[in-house]
Amino acid sequence: MNSPAGSPHTRRNIGDILFFNLTRAFAAFTLMLLAGIILSLVIGSWDSIQKFGFSFLWSQEWNPPAEQFGALIPIYGTVVTSLIALVIAVPVSFGIALFLTELSPVWLRRPLGTAIELLAAIPSIVYGMWGLLIFAPLFSRYAQPFLTATLGQLPFIGQLFVGPPLGIGLLAAGIILAIMIIPFIAAVMRDVFAVTPDMLKESAYGVGGTTWEVVWNVVLPYTKVGVIGGIMLGLGRALGETMAVTFIIGNTNLLSGVSLYAPGNSITSTLANEFGEATPGLYTAALIELGLILFLITFAVLVFSKLLLMQLAKNEGTKA
Repeated sequence: MNSPAGSPHTRRNIGDILFFNLTRAFAAFTLMLLAGIILSLVIGSWDSIQKFGFSFLWSQEWNPPAEQFGALIPIYGTVVTSLIALVIAVPVSFGIALFLTELSPVWLRRPLGTAIELLAAIPSIVYGMWGLLIFAPLFSRYAQPFLTATLGQLPFIGQLFVGPPLGIGLLAAGIILAIMIIPFIAAVMRDVFAVTPDMLKESAYGVGGTTWEVVWNVVLPYTKVGVIGGIMLGLGRALGETMAVTFIIGNTNLLSGVSLYAPGNSITSTLANEFGEATPGLYTAALIELGLILFLITFAVLVFSKLLLMQLAKNEGTKA
């Protein structure tokens, strides 16, 4: 029997249909916006793509007067500084989250958690100014000589820690990025650690597990999706950071060896320094192509994280 028009049941059906189509329109708009961004980047960089082709990716030359451009140095700087930031930030963030959820006194958790979250609210340009004016002189005077005298003497990795202690460069930029992304990763890890059921942890403690064993064998397996998501969030912030990196990376289009002390460039710092002065034509197209490459790098990172999560879920199913 059909409901009469204007009945509560009919109005509810109409409301469900409107809500469904409205949310679907929002999702479609997001996909259209993403496609529009990609299309505009491709169109804007088409002159550069046509002239340089794939050689743009591994060419070191960046000579605007001669209209010769290559993206190797900005790509190298972006990837290296982001990896340095992750290597430093992930264990530190894990320690912060572990302390806040498992070891910290109850009275200290909220103020310490709030203080860490406040670090995320500091503008990136402030980090850059602090890094250039305060951190870089101290880093060149104390930290770099120490690293050269210790890690610089080791085989293989020692080549990463040799060179003049300038204070600025790839390593300094990576450390500043690590400081910037620690609040994001730590906040996500803390929140996902906190949702682990108390019964699981208490059961593990009850059979004699230590705090580390409980975290490694219970908390991390239960929250791995959130942990990886937090790490990817931090990596995305590191890849796209502009002002802080521009202040301290050195802004040099020169690739001299593998030393992390050497100044360099990143995609974002190149765009920030040169886009305002770029002449229309091939120069602007090359800069837009750098933006397209950064977009593709970020997309590749997200795809990798999804594949990793799918593989972890598949392994869990196999074990079960």
